[in-house]
Amino acid sequence: MSLGDDPTAKLRALAHPLRLRILSLLTGTDMTAAEVARELDLTHANASYHLRHLLAAGEIEVVGEEKIRGGVAKRYRHRADADFDKPKPKVTTETAPTADHLLVYEAVATELRRRSRALLRGPNTHLTDAELWVDPAVWAEVEEQITQASRALHRAAVAPRTPGAIRVNATIALFRMDPEAK
Repeated sequence: MSLGDDPTAKLRALAHPLRLRILSLLTGTDMTAAEVARELDLTHANASYHLRHLLAAGEIEVVGEEKIRGGVAKRYRHRADADFDKPKPKVTTETAPTADHLLVYEAVATELRRRSRALLRGPNTHLTDAELWVDPAVWAEVEEQITQASRALHRAAVAPRTPGAIRVNATIALFRMDPEAK
């Protein structure tokens, strides 16, 4: 089993707000570690460190190499479509989240706090925060609609600062809850 097939390793790789930012960047374009470092105001070493973790977990891929000043720089890309196209495993038993699952949600919450500081309020701003009880058929329908909307956003992603493109945030967390939890 490669590290990329280990769900625990994948969760740990995602459980860092900076790695979530890198995945977002690499969804719209391929970039070198130096380009990631410049865009996120990081050191080259720090960008490379996080890229290695994401690569080892199978979250990004090397899509090319180029010669730069006598060296070779790898170009990385996050193929979000690969995540959408993977068949979902049949889950027969629902269980409590692991510590690694909770770390990912904490990283997402941290990243949402950072992104919200760049929020532009306007007519197209939407926030839904709800803990609801719904019919399972409605849940399945909404889950599919959200999956399709998320896929559309990922496919439309372009390189940062592309002329005519707007910077947006999409943070989506859908999950069933333990009916007995308080």
